[in-house]
Amino acid sequence: MVNAVVFDFDGVLADSEPLHLAACQDVFASIGITLTRDEYYSRYLGFDDRTLIRELGRDRGWRPEEQEVESLVARKAQVFDEVVERTEVLFPGAVECVRRLADDFPLGIASGALRHEIEMILARAGLDRHIRFIVASGDTPNSKPAPDPYARAAQLHGLPPSECVAIEDSRWGIESAKTAGLKCVGIATTYAAPQLSSADRVISSLDEFTADLIRAL
Repeated sequence: MVNAVVFDFDGVLADSEPLHLAACQDVFASIGITLTRDEYYSRYLGFDDRTLIRELGRDRGWRPEEQEVESLVARKAQVFDEVVERTEVLFPGAVECVRRLADDFPLGIASGALRHEIEMILARAGLDRHIRFIVASGDTPNSKPAPDPYARAAQLHGLPPSECVAIEDSRWGIESAKTAGLKCVGIATTYAAPQLSSADRVISSLDEFTADLIRAL
C-alpha cells in the first residue's frame, strides 16, 4: 500500500526544463561550448548541474577543475533565477494536484535542481506549506539515475521505500526511483509515453495523478 508521495520537480511540477536548457546554453556559450537541444534531452536531462558539467566535459574531452565547475554552476543558477522571476513556471494543474494529494498523503520532493530554485518556485505558488521535505542537488552522495535521492526521500518520510510512490518524467528518474524500491508513475510531459514504459503506470497530465490511482498501485 502506498502511504506517501515523492514528486520529481523539473518536468513534473515545473515546466522548467526549457529554462534550464537555455541557461546552460548561455553559460556554456561563454566558454566556447555549444549544447544543442537534442543533446540536452537525449544525454543530459536528469543530471544535476555539477554532474551535467562533468559529463559534458567528458564528452567534449575537457576536464574542468572543481573550482571551474562551481563557478559554472553559480553562473547558470544566476541566469536561471533571472528567467524564473519573470516566468510562470508551474505546469497547468500542478497547484491543484499538490493541494489535492496533500489531503490524503504526506508529500516530498526529490530533484536534481538546486534547493533555492525549488523553494523559490514553491513559495511563489503557496505550495511550500504542503511539502514536508526537499531532497535537492548535493543532498545525497550520488544524483539520479542512482537511487540515492529516492532512498533518502523514503527515509525522510519514515517509511519503507515500497510504501512510497514517485512521479517522474524521464527514464533516468524512473530508474532512480525503482532501484530505490519505490513504485513510480511516469508522466509524459518531457518524453513520449513509450519511453517511460519502465514505470508502473504512465499518465499524460497531473490531472490523472489522483489518490485513487495511487491507491490502485
